[in-house]
Amino acid sequence: MKVSEVMNKAVVIDSDMTLKQAAKIMSQNGIGCLTFLKNEKIRGIITERDILKNVSHLNMKVSSVMTKSVVVVDINEDLEKVISIMARHKIKKILIVEKGSLIGIVTSTDIISHSDLLHEDMFF
Repeated sequence: MKVSEVMNKAVVIDSDMTLKQAAKIMSQNGIGCLTFLKNEKIRGIITERDILKNVSHLNMKVSSVMTKSVVVVDINEDLEKVISIMARHKIKKILIVEKGSLIGIVTSTDIISHSDLLHEDMFF
C-alpha cells in the first residue's frame, strides 16, 4: 500500500502567528498540527503537544517552539516503510511531498484507521 492511499491534506500556515492563534486553527479544523511554509518551503511543524508544553506562553510565536527539522517522505513511498520511519524517529506525524512540494500528511491515527488493510505483522 502506498502512503498516498492514506494521506490527508495538511493544514498550512504561512505567517509566524502566536501559539494561541495556531491552537484556534487546530481546534476549528479538528486537527493536531499545522505545517509552517515560507516561500513554498517547509519551515516547520507545530503540534498540539508543542502548544500544551508552552501553555503559559500562548503569545509566543510558532517559530519559537515548532519542530524545524521535519521528516518528509515521497508520495510514492510504501506505507510499511513510512511506518518504520515514524517508529525510528519516534514521531506521530509525517509530511508527504511530491517533487519537494508539500502535498499531504499521514498521522498515526490515519495508519490505525487503515489497519484492516495492512499486514498484521507490521504492528508487531
